[in-house]
Amino acid sequence: MHSITASFKPNSSGESPKQLGYIPNLKLNDGYEIPMFAYGLGTARSKGEAENTKRLTTMAIKNGYYHLDCAQSYKNEAELGAAIKESGVDRSKLFVTTKLQNMNMDVAAAFSASLARLDLSYVDLYLIHAPFSASSPEHLQKTWAELEAIQASGRARSIGVSNFSVADLNTVLETARVPPAVNQIEYHPYLQHEPDRLLDFCREKNIAVVAYGPLTAITRASPGPCDDVYAELGKKYGVPEADIALRWCIDQGIVVITTSASEERLQGYMKRLPAFKLTPKEVESIAVEGRKKNFRAYWKNRYAADDWR
Repeated sequence: MHSITASFKPNSSGESPKQLGYIPNLKLNDGYEIPMFAYGLGTARSKGEAENTKRLTTMAIKNGYYHLDCAQSYKNEAELGAAIKESGVDRSKLFVTTKLQNMNMDVAAAFSASLARLDLSYVDLYLIHAPFSASSPEHLQKTWAELEAIQASGRARSIGVSNFSVADLNTVLETARVPPAVNQIEYHPYLQHEPDRLLDFCREKNIAVVAYGPLTAITRASPGPCDDVYAELGKKYGVPEADIALRWCIDQGIVVITTSASEERLQGYMKRLPAFKLTPKEVESIAVEGRKKNFRAYWKNRYAADDWR
């Protein structure tokens, strides 16, 4: 992955990165930078697969995946810490994200425990994993203040949120001294969060969007209206359809996470994704087709059947 010294720095405004021959970093509202392509240790490898998780993560790091996304609830922070050591890559080159499991716990103690499991002195990004455990707006605001204190201590360079709606973000921003740097959300053509204009809101507030589940339209929701446009663009650029799905996010200025366990696929992404770029018309054509279907892969029990925020 290209170094943090890259000359072109997209930001959270939604500007499409230039085609540079590498995947750039995105500049956050606090001045730090986040690599736009991440390797996630998500729930798919959180159940009793410690050694395999460490092996796969070490492999990902050695293949240039320096943005590493984990969480307290995934129960694999220790494996990420071990993989970082085994990879031999200097900590300063890595961008490590972890998340607070829920707000009904001692936040400072939970964060310290995460750092201990990671065996790191700091993380690059600490997120509230979801807003759902807040008992009231005041509870959410208090939790955010505790993240601000963690950031002030220097043990988390950036702080942010995950799975937050516009209403949740507004609650935080009412009392925040430091605005969230990131909102990590499920994002793909069949979940564009248009009812509350979430992406527009994040861009207006200079909050970067990080997408998990970007391949959902291919892996979980096919057949669907995006199938043909993915296939057409894959043929045009000579790449797999998954590359089109990932590039669709990147070309909207959105950081994207993969959880692939295939070294061949991870190597292919690193080789092919910097080598092409979707046009604005192609980005919009995928969005238009995506609006013809609604599909949510995660947190289904937290939303009404017709709630596509």
